[in-house]
Order: sequence, then C-alpha cells, then structure tokens
Amino acid sequence: MSDAETGGEDDGNAARSADFVEALARGLRVLESFTLPESESQRGRMTLTDVGRLTGLTRGTARRLLLTLKDMHYVDSDGKLFWLTPRVLRLAEGFRMPIGLGDRAAALLHELTRSINESASVAVLEGESIVYIERVEVRRIYSSRIVNGTRLPASCSSIGRMLLASQSQEQLDIWLDRYPLPKLTEHTITDRAAFQAEVERIRALGYAIIDEELEIGIRSIAVPIVSRAGRVVAALNASTSTARHRTQDLREVFLPELRRTAAALAENMDW
Repeated sequence: MSDAETGGEDDGNAARSADFVEALARGLRVLESFTLPESESQRGRMTLTDVGRLTGLTRGTARRLLLTLKDMHYVDSDGKLFWLTPRVLRLAEGFRMPIGLGDRAAALLHELTRSINESASVAVLEGESIVYIERVEVRRIYSSRIVNGTRLPASCSSIGRMLLASQSQEQLDIWLDRYPLPKLTEHTITDRAAFQAEVERIRALGYAIIDEELEIGIRSIAVPIVSRAGRVVAALNASTSTARHRTQDLREVFLPELRRTAAALAENMDW
C-alpha cells in the first residue's frame, strides 16, 4: 500500500534510508501536483505560487524544480503558467510494460466487452483510490469519461472493494484508520462495521458487486487478477446501467466471463 501524501516540504513521518534523495522526491512532488484535484479547475495549468502551495515547497525551490523539468521537456510554460507535456506519458508506459499490459491485454479486454457488450477495466489500488491501468469501453450515446490514469474512490467501487478484500485484516484495518468512507450516493456504505461485513462477504464469494454506491444508475462487478505466485496484483471489472442489467445478470452472465478473462490476464501480468 502506498503511503498517504503529506504535501509538506519535509515528510518527517516516515523513516528515511541513507540513500533517500530529497531533491528527487521534491521534483516528483512537483510533477504529482499537476494531477491533484486542486489543479483540475485550472485544467492542469498552474502558476509558480500554485505549485508551491500544493507541494509545500518554497517559491525558490518550486521555481528551480519547474525550470529543471522544463529543460527536460516534462513541463512547458508561457512565462506565467506551467503544464505537463506529453513526455510524461513515457513514464506511464514504463509502468505498463513490465506488468504485461499491452496489445495482448487489450485484446483480452476487447474480447470480454464483445462477449458481454459492456465496458471492462483493470485497475490497481493506490492509497484511498483505485487507478485505471487498462480499459476498453463499449461505444454508446452516453459514455463514461474513464480512461487510463483515472482515479476513483476505492471504498465504493467494485474494483476497490475487491482489492481491499484481498488484503489481510491487519492491512485493511490500517487502510480504514487512514482513509474515510465517502458518501457518493444514498446507497453508499459509510459505516465502518457495515463496510467490514461487506468486505468479509466479498472474501467469501471471491467477487465484489457495487449497486449504485458509486453513481446512481450504475452497477458493476469485479474479480481479482491473481499472479502465479498467488498474489492479487490487480482487479478486473465490468460495469453496466441498472436499466440494462440486474444484479442477477452480473452473477450469472458477467462473472464467468470475468473470471475467464482474469485468468488469461494473469498469464500476462508478471508482478
């Protein structure tokens, strides 16, 4: 599990190894600041002051790091605003390739979506969120805006619930102590005891179903992707409209297809 972001200039909460390079950590925090929710209202274009505020860095430090990133072509600027360049996408590909995501994984997801006629995704757990790392969407008049890199709350998404259920009880307790359970709809589970009971049910079943807890009118089902070493490395889900499918359909129609695809993906994903 990743550590919670502190946002401060010096994170004194974690023990640093002798090899820890603070300058590199600060540079990465600058890059990450462009992905924070606070930057969305500015469409990812921020002033030096914005970056300093979001990272906790001094103005001078933030300026030097931004200009270094600009020289390396990870950031561009018009003299006032700064923004990320497409070069940062190379970093994402560097993550995807070693774990086996690529043409073969995409082909498996395409095959799944053709079989069930619904969108399918692979995601991993990072902090309080899940992060989508592979997705194939069925074209409809109204489609979601979920793409690779999209983050959603783990507690009320089927993939998140599945990944949390795959953790040990000790890891889950730490996660629940650290992160709140946000209420996104009238159906969202926010009580810790009720959430724990649902996680235990998912552990027993081996799959997770979310029914209008993330968004009204949407239900989804997720299964784990288990490595050859027996470790859950990610989860696979399919989502649908409540108008198109019942929860019974998720169990009877989607679940067998998801499990088949998850097993095939596990042969590709090497963690």
